[in-house]
Amino acid sequence: MFESKSGVLYVAGLGFFALAFVSNAVVPWLMYQRYPEKTAEQLVNANLRYQFEDLARRYPESFEKAFGKPPGGAAEDNAWWNETCAEALRAGRRVYVGEGCWHCHSQFVRPVSNEEQRWGPVARSEEYQNELQRPVMFGTRRVGPDLSREGGRRSNDWHAVHFFHPESVSAGSPMPEYPWLFDGHPDKPNRNGLAMLTYIQWLGSWQESYPYYEAYVPAALIRPEVESESAEAADAEQPAVGGEEQVR
Repeated sequence: MFESKSGVLYVAGLGFFALAFVSNAVVPWLMYQRYPEKTAEQLVNANLRYQFEDLARRYPESFEKAFGKPPGGAAEDNAWWNETCAEALRAGRRVYVGEGCWHCHSQFVRPVSNEEQRWGPVARSEEYQNELQRPVMFGTRRVGPDLSREGGRRSNDWHAVHFFHPESVSAGSPMPEYPWLFDGHPDKPNRNGLAMLTYIQWLGSWQESYPYYEAYVPAALIRPEVESESAEAADAEQPAVGGEEQVR
């Protein structure tokens, strides 16, 4: 076999793939054996709890319809909130995957170029050692922004309007509408809608710098008819083109 160049290349190729397998599969497996995979219950933190309870305050009827009410009593209530939040997290990830959000959004801040300035702290391997990253949500491309630090960046109202009608809050957005996550209106998210909002607000909630970005003022719930009226008013205020208004 080693008497010909093709035999040497064959053996070298096998050695290369064996080395790649060991370095990319065996070594990480050995490294993370002592780090148990976190469950959704273990991923519920104070920042996420705040956002989840905020959903109950903003959309009380929708929230009660989707998840019910706390049983009453301090200890029982705390356990209920944690368990229900974990349940919503799992459901939200299923919606995220099912709607194909990972086709256009990444969840991985790379240690290159100006990624840290754009998206937040560089991703760490331990962030992916949990059940919500099986398989990992690295994504395939970035038609939209990276979402791994999205939690706390914007209010739940903003995200609700954005899912219902993206261009209401982001002009020219290529993101499709998701009206089936609501019962006819952005202030009426259904169970899947509330779960999706919970999942989005979880992303990056473990960061010490949470929320990483500036504080946002809660977005007004934009109704389609109000939006169309605003657009007509804006068009009416535009200066006429032609005559004396032309650039001189």
